[in-house]
Amino acid sequence: AAGTVLLGKTNMDEFAMGSSNETSFYGPVRNPWDPARVPGGSSGGSAAAVAACLAPAASGTDTGGSIRQPAALTNLTGLKPTYGRVSRYGMIAFASSLDQGGVLTRSAEDAALLLGAMAGFDPRDSTSVDAPVPDYVAELGQPLNGVRIGVIREFFDQGLEPGVGKLVQGAIEALRLHGAIVREVSLPALPLSVPTYYVVAPAECSSNLSRFDGVRFGHRCDSPRDLLDLYKRSRGEGFGDEVKRRIMTGTYVLSAGYYDAYYLKAQKVRQLIAADFKRAFAEVDVVIGPTAPTPAFELGAKTSDPITMYLNDIYTIGANLAGLPAISIPCGFVQEGGRDLPVGLQLVGPHFAESLLLSVSHQYQQLTDWHRRVPPGYE
Repeated sequence: AAGTVLLGKTNMDEFAMGSSNETSFYGPVRNPWDPARVPGGSSGGSAAAVAACLAPAASGTDTGGSIRQPAALTNLTGLKPTYGRVSRYGMIAFASSLDQGGVLTRSAEDAALLLGAMAGFDPRDSTSVDAPVPDYVAELGQPLNGVRIGVIREFFDQGLEPGVGKLVQGAIEALRLHGAIVREVSLPALPLSVPTYYVVAPAECSSNLSRFDGVRFGHRCDSPRDLLDLYKRSRGEGFGDEVKRRIMTGTYVLSAGYYDAYYLKAQKVRQLIAADFKRAFAEVDVVIGPTAPTPAFELGAKTSDPITMYLNDIYTIGANLAGLPAISIPCGFVQEGGRDLPVGLQLVGPHFAESLLLSVSHQYQQLTDWHRRVPPGYE
């Protein structure tokens, strides 16, 4: 209705389950900044297409960082709106309480344009919020003066690569020098976000993907002997290793003997994480930190160790568990293997604070040109 022309489909991790775009049925996506490295996931195809100047912008979905992490690894602006701000109608559900559609663009200004067209109530989506949509573009000019920014203490830990941390600190200092009020905040439950997510998300995926049984949805095996054989072989043949791993994990934590010990406990910790954010937003307007602990890693570097792969989302998952809006913007490059690799700065705001996140990001992008840089050979 807004006149957008869809250029095509992009590759992604299977059922959006992955942090590197290596679990796709079609094979991995390569990062335009270094084809030997991942573009991030699960929305890696969207990120690679925009980073390589094949499209001016792309949509993506974010369950635990799947818009923001690819944005950080490919030098883009990636926005995950508040849960319910953008309709999920038409999405294949991974984890229904976490999934949220958003945008991957070069600049915060482009993100504001797209979000304005995408946001709003949809009667076909029961999780869609019926609230007015601001004019995000008109509000981009809000000044940095007086904006209270909280630096998340827990994000600057041992897992953060020093070069990435230095660039993020430099970006925070630039915001401070141009009028923002910067102070440290603590979210003590936030380090528990990864184990919490990897109980809640697999539990929901186990439930959502039960419909892919060879009867109603998805792949159907050839010549099944009976109904049980149809179920077993259709799901065994149709799902990839990572999807099977998460379905099995989810089924386990929802089983009668383990529901209270894992799933119920994870939901309680989720509330603690949300409460931490709420307390922080009583003191500051937005919180800030790195998007990913490292720049883009090499293809195959983490595929044999799922836990190491999961930890790549350690800074992004909290916003999904709390349903908060979050954005990643470019803040510089580190050198690895003779290549410039992008680094992302993440801002998280209170519910429906997309205008504030976009305006702070836009003001930062008026001070820097990181977001204007494109991979060599794609100019």
